[in-house]
Formats: sequence, structure tokens, C-alpha cells
Amino acid sequence: MATQHSRSAAQFMMMPAVVLLLGWMLVPLVMTLYFSFKKYLPLRGGDLGWVGFENYARFLSSSTFWPSVQSTLIIVGGVLVITIVFGVLLALLLDQPMWGQGVVRILVIAPFFVMPTVSALVWKNMFMDPVNGLLAHLWKFFGAQPVEWLSNYSLFSIILIVSWQWLPFATLILLTAIQSLDSEQLEAAEMDGAPPLSRFGYIILPHLSRAITIVLLIQTIFLLSIFAEIFVTTQGSFGTRTLTYLIYQRVLESQNVGLGSAGGVYAIILANIVAIFLMRIVGKNLDA
Repeated sequence: MATQHSRSAAQFMMMPAVVLLLGWMLVPLVMTLYFSFKKYLPLRGGDLGWVGFENYARFLSSSTFWPSVQSTLIIVGGVLVITIVFGVLLALLLDQPMWGQGVVRILVIAPFFVMPTVSALVWKNMFMDPVNGLLAHLWKFFGAQPVEWLSNYSLFSIILIVSWQWLPFATLILLTAIQSLDSEQLEAAEMDGAPPLSRFGYIILPHLSRAITIVLLIQTIFLLSIFAEIFVTTQGSFGTRTLTYLIYQRVLESQNVGLGSAGGVYAIILANIVAIFLMRIVGKNLDA
């Protein structure tokens, strides 16, 4: 049992890490709040003074704000649906005994280690290019007209690219959860004559509920800040401008740090709303 002296020593040793972590989080947040109330144009006059809530009002009333929020939520929702559904299917497949099982698992997980910019470039030039892409050649082989993926189906294309990156993560978490399932339950259900769909719906899926909620929470946190895939492929065109990319345009392209900082605060608010909603779901599943 830890004594008061040992607990005090542990707290003292943890203090530098806690202070560093708080500074790492709080300093950018405080600076974002500070600049959001100022008119700061680095290349057009610099600091032009305080403007109060003018930046917030301008950003919120912008014609691109709500479409960017909508695009963000569509991309996040689409990626979550694809990665969870196909992640469960792949996890069930990889859990079956097969020849070369270890190699197959490594190949399935490998896309998660590819950098987002590299992944987006590969999909843009090797798969979705309407002239030389593999999908274009496949369409031509069947006598169909190649598709302009990034212009005609831009949101779907972004969702597909990001899903390819995050599917291995979901598969790995769900596969670990499946392997922790007591095989005697499945064997007993099989001996009682339960069909595969019933075994999946009444035994496997309830067992995966906690893993699914964890995947849902972690992926949402990262997907709300998606940027690299959009920058490489569409650069915010064709309805793919997310809230993160809109902030980038305001800060770097328009050189309006104050307006971009106000957008950053809105992004923080949106992320916290989504996080609170998801935490309630996760809490219910973890307490079940």
C-alpha cells in the first residue's frame, strides 16, 4: 500500500510532464482566442487593433461556413460507416484460420502507416485519374466512359480515400475484440443449431459494441481535422471544403489571422459538441 510520502514523490515526478502537457495545450488555445478578437493582417498592415466579436460574426455569416460544416460532418459520417461495417467484416475474415494468415494481416494493416499526403497522391494519380488511372482503364475495358471522380463525385472520392487509410485501424481494434471472445459460447450456439447470422447478431456483435464505440470516438477526433487529403486532391473545390480547410484559406491564402482564429474557435466548439455526444454513447456502452 502506497504511503503518503511515496504518493507525494510520484506527484512531484509527474508534475513536469503535466505542466508541459498543459502548456502544450493551453498556449495555442490562448493565442487563438487572443488573435480572434484582433484584426491582424501580416502582409497588409499587421496588427490593426481590437475588433471585438467582429471576426466571429464575419466567419459565421460567411456563405462558406455552413457548407463547410456540412461537408465536414458528411465526410466524418461516411468514413465512420465504411470503416466500421467493413472493419467488422474484415475482422471476422481475418479471424478464420487460413494459409499465410500473418502475411494477410500485415497487408491489411499496412495502409494505416502510409502518410495521408502520399495516400491521396496515389489515389489521385494512379486510381482516379480520368485518363491514365486504373479505374479509367477498367471502365474502358467494359466499354464505359471513364468517370471524373474528383470533380463529379468529389465528396465520395474523399470519403473513399480516407476510409482506405482508417479501415486498417478499425480492423485491428475489432479483430482484437473478436479474438477475446470466448469460443465456447460460439460452439454452444452452433451445437444448439443457431445459424451464422444469429450467432453474429446475438453473440459477436454485442461483444464488439465496446470496441466499435472506441473506434467511433478515436476516428471522429482525428477525422474532424482532415486536411491533407483535400489539399492534395481537390483543394477545397467541388463541395469538399471542410471547416479545417476553410480556416486554412482564411489564414494563409487570405492572410487574415484574426478571422482564421475565430474559425479555429468555432472548430473547437464543433469538436467538443461531437465529442460530448460520442462520450455519452461510449459511456453507456462501457457501463453496460
